[in-house]
Amino acid sequence: MSQQLLERLTRRGITPGLERIRGLLARLDHPERAFRIVLVGGTNGKGSTARALARILQVAGERVGLFTSPHLLDVRERIEVDGVAIERTSFDAGLARIEPLLEAVDASYFEALTALALLHFAELGVTTAVLEVGLGGRFDAVNATDPVLSIVTNVTLDHTDWLGPTLAHVAREKAGILRPGRPALTAATGEGARFLAAAARARGVRLQRVSATHVEAHGYGVAFALDGGVYAAPLMGRHQAANLALAVRAARKLGADGAALRAGLAAVRHPGRLEYRAAERLLLDGAHNPAGARALARALADYFPGSPKILVCAASRDKDVSGMAAALAPAFEAVWLTRYPDARAADPAALARFFPQARIEPDPHAALERALQARPPGGLVVVAGSLYLLGALMRQSAGLSVDPSR
Repeated sequence: MSQQLLERLTRRGITPGLERIRGLLARLDHPERAFRIVLVGGTNGKGSTARALARILQVAGERVGLFTSPHLLDVRERIEVDGVAIERTSFDAGLARIEPLLEAVDASYFEALTALALLHFAELGVTTAVLEVGLGGRFDAVNATDPVLSIVTNVTLDHTDWLGPTLAHVAREKAGILRPGRPALTAATGEGARFLAAAARARGVRLQRVSATHVEAHGYGVAFALDGGVYAAPLMGRHQAANLALAVRAARKLGADGAALRAGLAAVRHPGRLEYRAAERLLLDGAHNPAGARALARALADYFPGSPKILVCAASRDKDVSGMAAALAPAFEAVWLTRYPDARAADPAALARFFPQARIEPDPHAALERALQARPPGGLVVVAGSLYLLGALMRQSAGLSVDPSR
C-alpha cells in the first residue's frame, strides 16, 4: 500500500513552493512545533554534518530525530530517532493516516516524507530534530519549519536547472533557510562564501564562518582542531573536517559539552560516503558533482597512495560530468562506465567522451564484477558518480529490488 502511494507521489514530480507542505503541517496540528529544529543545507556535506550533529546531541542526552535524503537501501533510512530507522509498521501506518491529507494538498513525494518524519518525531518525544535540506533551501519542504539554528555547509554549482546558473543564484537559494535573529553557520570558502554572505546580509542574518585547522588523514578517518580542541571521526576525507567542525560548533551552541562532542564524533557513520570495505578492497562514494569528485580524488591520494585504482561510474543526466571527469580520470588506471536503473541516469555511451579509453557495461552489477576481476594485487575498486548507483548495487547484493526510489 505504502509503495503504491509513494510511486504515485513520485510521478507528480517537483513543483517549487512551500504552500503544500505548510497546508499539510497545519492539517496535522503542526507536529514541527513540538521540538527544536536545526536545518542543514549546502551543496555537499549536508548528510555528514547532519549525522554528526545528531550523534553528538544524542550522546549529550537529547532525544534526536534525523531526517536525511536520499536513502540507499530502504526509504525508512530517511527517518531516524536516536539512530534507529522508523519501523515498517509505523511507516506504513503513518502514510495511511496522512494519505487523505496528501491528496488534499497535492503533496509531492518529498513533502509526504517530510510530514511523516515530523509527525513521527513528535509522537516519539523527540527534543531536537536535525533536518537535511533535499534540494536548494528556499523552497525545500523542510524550510516550512522554524529552525533555532541553520547551517549551510558550502556553496558550489549543482542542480543548476533548479537553483540557477551562477553561484549567486545558488547562494540565494541556500540562504533561504537562514532566519534573522537566529544563529547561522557555514564552512563555505571562496566565491561561494562571498555570495552566501551577501545573501545572508540581504536577509538580515549574521552568518558565522567555521574553519577547522590542523586537518589530517587519521587512520581511515580524519582529525582536526577547532576552538582549542582536537577532534577525530571515522569518516574518510580531509573535506569531512569542515562538515564535522560545523557539527561541533552547532552542538556547542545547542548545549553539548566536550565529552559529548568527542564521543558523538567517534560514533558517527555515513554509509556510501567514502565507505571503505577493506575485505573487498572496495570504496563506495556518492560523489556526484565536481566538488565531490575533487574531494574523492584528494582522499584517494591520502589514503591509498600508490595503489592501482579502477573506477566504476554512473551519473545522472543533469550532472556536470565533464567537471567530475576532470577530477577523477587522472586518478584511475581503468574506468568502467555504467548506469543505474532509472530514467534520470545518463547513457554510459554519452559519458564515454569524458573518460578516454573507458569501457562500457550498462548493467551496474556486471560492471562492478568486471572491475573486481580486473583489479591487480593491492589494487582498489571505487564506485562513484551517483548515490543511486550505490543504492542499486547495494540493493541487488542484498537481494532487494534495484529500484533506487523505494
